Amino acid sequence: MTKTLLRSGDLDDFQAVGGGGQAVFDSALQIRETLRLRKQLALVDCLAIPQVNDESDRVAWYAPIEGKAIAWKAADADTRERARRFLHNTFESALALSRKSLQSDKTAQQLFGALLEKALQFPGENHVYLVDGKPVITFWGFINLNENTRVDALACLTLPEPEPVIEQLPEPPVDTIPEPVMFSDGDKPLFTPPPPLPEPPFTPVEMPEPEPEIAIPLIPEAQPQPEKTVPARHRRIPLWSLPVAAVVVAAVAVPLLWKQRATAVEPTPVVTQAPAPIELPAPADLPKLTAGLPLHQADVVKAKEENVAEKAKPEDEPVVIAAIPKDALVMEAGELKAGTTRFLNGSWRVLGDIKDPTGNAPSLRYQIQNNKGTARVVHGKNIVCRADIFSGLHQNGELLIKSRGAARCADGSRYPMPEITCKAGTSDVAQCTGRYDARTIVPLTFKKTGA
Repeated sequence: MTKTLLRSGDLDDFQAVGGGGQAVFDSALQIRETLRLRKQLALVDCLAIPQVNDESDRVAWYAPIEGKAIAWKAADADTRERARRFLHNTFESALALSRKSLQSDKTAQQLFGALLEKALQFPGENHVYLVDGKPVITFWGFINLNENTRVDALACLTLPEPEPVIEQLPEPPVDTIPEPVMFSDGDKPLFTPPPPLPEPPFTPVEMPEPEPEIAIPLIPEAQPQPEKTVPARHRRIPLWSLPVAAVVVAAVAVPLLWKQRATAVEPTPVVTQAPAPIELPAPADLPKLTAGLPLHQADVVKAKEENVAEKAKPEDEPVVIAAIPKDALVMEAGELKAGTTRFLNGSWRVLGDIKDPTGNAPSLRYQIQNNKGTARVVHGKNIVCRADIFSGLHQNGELLIKSRGAARCADGSRYPMPEITCKAGTSDVAQCTGRYDARTIVPLTFKKTGA
């Protein structure tokens, strides 16, 4: 039966994850078979089948079930939501199995639990396909370079919340200006009076004759007699007495007005008090100056204090510069600024607190030239393993040394290789760490053994 090819790519484009010192990809087929034996068929159908090429640098992923395959983004929202819920339930069952295996007393069960937990990681939604409506994940056990594992492996498949739709209310109608009224006949009146109502027909009405009035004699009223008025007598004053009266009034008023003006103009005297004299205290006797020389020189207290403080300071201790070992890995600042790693060319022995399953420290040697090289590992009973490696500088100035997967051993097994990160320390001596997985990070030291 021919399987459907879903995706292929270089192993160097992604970062492998694992647990217990072993990568998930190295045991991908064993993990799928173990899940099948444990009746986890839903999860088995969600994990694509990997196939590595002869050079072990590319991998192709095939669908485990038959049907038409479409990309995750090509499906509609409802189909993706159903597939996401299916993956969520399947992953919950897988995590429960992983936790149960990690609590086992058997080492093999613990290793399976650690690998199963990391097997659920994948780079992103571009690596998920829908085959016959069911989700299938490629590059499971890998994440993007320079990224960490996600707490929720399905977070990249969550549909974004729809943006709220803002309804725009229609604008109120603009008040239209009424059209001017045009009169065609300006001479005609605006209002036409109503036609006159027809007069009702005249009907003569017979009026009764008035009765004859009876005349009553009136008694004449007595008329009031007019009162007799006595004419008033007017006393005449002779004209010659007016000038005489004016002279008398002037003679009496002038002395009175003159006396009143004299009393108003007379000023009142103002009494001023002279200020009391201020008695100043007698000046104290000043010291007499003598012409005798020399005078005393001025003294500055602050300068004296500074001189005393300088004398009290202890002498600066000599700076001790530690000698740099000849075989140490020195990350020269000039080469880092130029973006080159010529300081890494040569043969190196890597030392670290690493133990293999037998309890012995493996021998790890690197041969690097122009950011490419090989790694040689000797562990256990003189089992030799080799792996291709490459190096480069990160934007933050750190040196990265990675391998193209696990090392291939002479007995057919695989040995995990650390991802090494170095940064310049004291005197530019490299401080390196090796990361085998998210929980296993050990310090490493590089010793040069040859050019």
